[in-house]
Amino acid sequence: MAEQQSPETPEDEQPNKQRKNGLYPGVSDELAESMRTGWADTERRDLEPIAQAEHTARRRAALSERFPGERLVIPAGNLKTRSNDTEYPFRASVEYAYLTGNQTEDGVLVLEPRENGGHDATLYLLPRSDRENGEFWLDGQGELWVGRRTSLSESEQLYGMPCADVRTLAESLKEATGPVRVVRGHDAGVEAALTDKVTAERDQELRVFLSEARLVKDDFEIGELQQAVDSTVRGFEDVVRVLERAEATSERYIEGTFFLRARVEGNDIGYGSICAAGPHATTLHWVRNDGPVRSGDLLLLDAGVETHTLYTADVTRTMPVSGTFSELQRTIYDAVYDAQEAGIAAVKPGAKYLDFHHAAQRVLAERLVEWGLLEGPVEKVLELGLQRRWTLHGTGHMLGLDVHDCASARREAYAEGTLEPGMCLTVEPGLYFQPDDLTVPEEYRGIGVRIEDDIVVTEDGNRNLSAALPRTSADVEAWMASLRG
Repeated sequence: MAEQQSPETPEDEQPNKQRKNGLYPGVSDELAESMRTGWADTERRDLEPIAQAEHTARRRAALSERFPGERLVIPAGNLKTRSNDTEYPFRASVEYAYLTGNQTEDGVLVLEPRENGGHDATLYLLPRSDRENGEFWLDGQGELWVGRRTSLSESEQLYGMPCADVRTLAESLKEATGPVRVVRGHDAGVEAALTDKVTAERDQELRVFLSEARLVKDDFEIGELQQAVDSTVRGFEDVVRVLERAEATSERYIEGTFFLRARVEGNDIGYGSICAAGPHATTLHWVRNDGPVRSGDLLLLDAGVETHTLYTADVTRTMPVSGTFSELQRTIYDAVYDAQEAGIAAVKPGAKYLDFHHAAQRVLAERLVEWGLLEGPVEKVLELGLQRRWTLHGTGHMLGLDVHDCASARREAYAEGTLEPGMCLTVEPGLYFQPDDLTVPEEYRGIGVRIEDDIVVTEDGNRNLSAALPRTSADVEAWMASLRG
């Protein structure tokens, strides 16, 4: 990475004793003039609106209707320092991306209430770098260093609303009157400008509304989720093809293989990939991915590609590294598959959200009793939750711009709610026998199995977005054999 040249280089160390310039300390008048001029006009005047512009406008209208007469402030967020003078890759806040489609740092959407009702939406963004004052090449975030920004005029064409310089916003917010709400946790500068104008309770109501608004996906969102899943399927195929090389290295080889697919076809991975081989598969969120990959063990791969519009897949397959399940591995895998089948069948319009969880848990409880690991009857096991020693987690969650989407929704709207067409969720039962669990026979210890698919509720039932990946134990073995040649 190139090191940014400091404009404060001592004069006696400057080549040719360059004259100091009042506007650019440590820079000659000649260089300053050169950097100001001679640049082509690159302004685009023929841009089409982004694909989701119609949807983001509708979402803003629903937000306006919910909070009449109030100023609403939704920030994208700022760059976060990784170390010293390097930053993490930026990802816009979910609320901001949902309402605008824009993904640039420091952006802020403001809905200003109109006297006659409704709101005027303005997107506050950083404009193009100024060539006159040297920002273009002397500022570490200037365009010479980090790339061309979209101009305010271009942004208006893309996002379908007026755009303004975000550097004017803080002062404007300080002077604002009337009720204000802000989505907190993304932009400290915006929050500081509103300190005496907002309350945590009112702001939480805004976040809750935006979370619940995402419970039902529109056609654009479902299309993006399908695209994310399709890329994820190809990523899983990539992994199977390189399993022999992973055996010679570690889980990191699997992680890197999937990441390549995510970066080539999408924006990124939607969450830290879980590439858990052997006993690591019993750790629910194993993201260290530094363990060995051994023939005879199972590989639990939980990963998802995030699209360029920030929608993510979330898929899990558990596969034998050798290509063939052992008898006990197959028994456990088939139990999880049967539980997932029961869970998926329970996903339909009008069903309670938790129905699919209860259906899957019942199947797993039945198998644990059948294997002698729990004493029946099954109803008592379920009443006491005894199966949870090995099932551990809930059977799924909403999916969208966040891998665990709609997390701020009220319980009555989500976990205690009713499924509707357009809702997208995962169904992912699992069984996990910890390596040190003395309550199970030794041969069970260190085996972890999860199967996860992304399901959209339809008018007459559901559709499995990730159906292209095989799920039965026999189909998994045949699929692996076909890819490994």
